[in-house]
Amino acid sequence: MKISPQDNGHPATLHVQNVIAGEERAVSQTYASRSPAHREDVVALAPRSTKEEVREACAKSRAAQRAWARTPAPARAQVIGRLGQLLREEKESLSRFVSREMGKPIREARGSVQEAIDTCDFFQSEGRRLYGQTVPSELSNKELYTYRRPVGVVGVITAGNFPIAVPSWKLVPALLCGNSAVWKPSDDAPGIGALFADLWYRAGLPREVLSVVHGGGAEGAGQFLIEMMDEGLLDKISFTGSTEVGRLVGEVCGRNLKRPSLELGGKNPLVILADADLDLAVDGALWSSFGTAGQRCTSCGNIIVDKRVLPQVRELLVKKASALKIGDPMNEGVDYGPFINERFLERWVAQRSIGIEDGASLLLDGRRVTPGNEPEGFSGDAQHGLYATPRIFEHVKMNMRIAQEECFGPTVNLVEVDGLDEAIEAANGTPYGLSSAIYTRDAKAMLRFKEEIQAGMTSVNNSTTGAEAHLPFGGNGASGNGSRESGIWVIESYTRWQAVNVDLAGKLQLAQIDLEDAAPPEKPDWSQLVR
Repeated sequence: MKISPQDNGHPATLHVQNVIAGEERAVSQTYASRSPAHREDVVALAPRSTKEEVREACAKSRAAQRAWARTPAPARAQVIGRLGQLLREEKESLSRFVSREMGKPIREARGSVQEAIDTCDFFQSEGRRLYGQTVPSELSNKELYTYRRPVGVVGVITAGNFPIAVPSWKLVPALLCGNSAVWKPSDDAPGIGALFADLWYRAGLPREVLSVVHGGGAEGAGQFLIEMMDEGLLDKISFTGSTEVGRLVGEVCGRNLKRPSLELGGKNPLVILADADLDLAVDGALWSSFGTAGQRCTSCGNIIVDKRVLPQVRELLVKKASALKIGDPMNEGVDYGPFINERFLERWVAQRSIGIEDGASLLLDGRRVTPGNEPEGFSGDAQHGLYATPRIFEHVKMNMRIAQEECFGPTVNLVEVDGLDEAIEAANGTPYGLSSAIYTRDAKAMLRFKEEIQAGMTSVNNSTTGAEAHLPFGGNGASGNGSRESGIWVIESYTRWQAVNVDLAGKLQLAQIDLEDAAPPEKPDWSQLVR
């Protein structure tokens, strides 16, 4: 990596290189990563990897993996511990770089880096708990054991909305378990990808264990990395992104009899029952819907409200959404910043017409912020930034496209229901099953919702967003294949079980055949004890 100054008043540009088998490679073709808050700010120049470069990275990772797997797990965990300490030391710099490169408000960016720190803290101790089991044998003089073994070479593809937290969810457990990895960071955040990789090397990870290849998705490094599964160069793919691409990853892994980890999209429901604390519920709905400008896989898509309190919820929601502060993500006081990229903005703009054509009404007509139509309190660059005001649809039915399709942006739907039964039916009424939430004071309603919701994650009187490093994260249906990130559960994704039997009998023993059945005892006569 190198750094060069800009002459437009913005901070310096980071020049990113691929790292293949421990070597930084000269860059032939590059693209610019620009700040979504100030599009004239070139944050990073990153390579467009060729298929040959991706192939080489995967092929050379095999030998590196074997050597890394022979390193004792507690020693591998020490690298994780040092990474966590480096993240602490660089937290503010990394957070500000995240805000600059992908537009996350600075306080959210700090939380994203903290998530990576928490992940390191948790998994450092797991290096001493990669337990197998001792299993009793049915035969004499025989011992049975199980061991966790690494799966091999892991291809990792991550999205740009959490450019350091989500990569940590994948790379930390994968490398802890003795795998090597070839990582393709988001093309929206190559700079933070390069900085995070540099921290891994500084923490003492052998450079050849983690290769980093940059570029786009379709017809770029992402696609090339997926294709390496068919060439036999990968043992697993861990992917965060769209359901469409997730299906492709699943198909490729399936025909190679490999288990992918798929963390995909969501159209997450937030239910407000008639007995809820409405101020609390609306605050949770606002954060769920508009945090990170709605660009989270766990963002709320449908606010499902009991008709008895819908008027109050509508009034509170419009009032509070209209007062949200939008602007420069470096501003400590903003509620949300810009779109991450132009394609998210374009899809969000198109969603307005889709909703109206479906028959929905605009309760709050969100629009792109341009010079001359800035909202009150706006603190961003309306000319060069990708900003938009909140959009709220009402009169939304669950069969409408806007109720079914994920849209990354500051938009949410109000869906009216009559009671808990209809609320649960609506909450389960999309192909997705990632996150969910319910606001109620009724303990029985809480219990029913937890039992009947089809989402992989559920909050009671809290938002649809948020994760902790020791809790499983993931979804079902169109939201994923049942794999989970974080916590002890993710270890299953990056290890395979090996069963071992050790026979010390000195002769061939055959399970299920050479069993010595004890003679049954003589049956006593109890007839004299009863009439």
